[in-house]
Amino acid sequence: MAKIDHKINLPEIFTKNNLAILPISRGEYIIAHMEAYQPFQTLDHTITKVSLPDHIQSLDVARISSEAIAINCALASGILADFLEDEDLIATVSGRMGSGTFAFGIQNTTNDAVNRITVTNAQIEIDAAFEGIHRLSIIEAKMDLAEDFLIRQLYYPYRIWHSRISKPVHPIFFVYSNGICHLYEYQFQNPAYYNSLELIKHKRYSFEDTSIQLSEIQEIAANTQTVTEPPIPFPQADSFERLISLCEILNIHTLTCEEISEEYAFDLRQADYYTNAARYLGLVDKCCSDDLPSLFYLTAKGKKIINSNYKQRHLAFCTAILQHEVFKKVFTHYMDFGISPTIQEIVKLMQGSHLYNLKSENTYKRRSSTVIAWVTWMIKLTQS
Repeated sequence: MAKIDHKINLPEIFTKNNLAILPISRGEYIIAHMEAYQPFQTLDHTITKVSLPDHIQSLDVARISSEAIAINCALASGILADFLEDEDLIATVSGRMGSGTFAFGIQNTTNDAVNRITVTNAQIEIDAAFEGIHRLSIIEAKMDLAEDFLIRQLYYPYRIWHSRISKPVHPIFFVYSNGICHLYEYQFQNPAYYNSLELIKHKRYSFEDTSIQLSEIQEIAANTQTVTEPPIPFPQADSFERLISLCEILNIHTLTCEEISEEYAFDLRQADYYTNAARYLGLVDKCCSDDLPSLFYLTAKGKKIINSNYKQRHLAFCTAILQHEVFKKVFTHYMDFGISPTIQEIVKLMQGSHLYNLKSENTYKRRSSTVIAWVTWMIKLTQS
């Protein structure tokens, strides 16, 4: 209950009062006005293509189903050697361990004060660590995209090993989602200050060909037949990458909205928005029961898309989007004029597209942001 990896998952009473929770021993926690989370930043939009060695048969980049397998693929393909700038990496510490004793300052969320906290033998977990000639890199790995992360996941392991070895310790955040490995290297400028981390490097890698031509998406727009609008709420889910991440999650197991909210970087409202957006595109459906919450699962269409290779998957997602009239018209306008239509123009297009249960002007305006975001996402696919 006390493991809250993203700010959006904090209980409402925490959010309203600028509170966070951190472990200070085995079974003890502190709740206080603390700035415990850090937003992800993007420094590099390019994607470096890599591949596994030909002799490796026990790893399959089409079946990366856990953080451990993703890290092993990153090691075998040379991603870690490239990112960490070290060819002689040795896997060392991992798993659960005690934190020992250390003290630190953390930023207060209500004023400029710094809270002082002492940790004594709290339990931590390290997903992987690799030591080279000159440094130790400690990795925290995730399989879903999020807007932020809990700094503790990097800071507590950093403090342990910073005090135990003479080499520099480099905290690394590793995210594998939608066929892309995202690596973030941080540095704590002041080891005794929780909020002193700074992003010093960020790179993205793929095991597959990620090159998509604008002409390929234009061809889809020209040749895809428009479908009848479904009796499902029009999408209010601006991040298409997070919609894909949701599909990857549901490819592993069926979940309720509550479980999606509890286990991943969605609050309950976002879980509802993104599951409905995936249903709108025919990627997800739900089974209902009078006594139990609805369970969401990937449709046959969703499974076929999510289990295809990078290029096929993304062009199929483009097809699913462009089957809907308003998205096709906005994309076509962008191609014809080089800019997106205005919000007012998009609202007019939406009003003429027989959308399900949209009535007020304000609702049209709010949902227009998703139209802009999804069309922009398709165009950016050609710029990676």
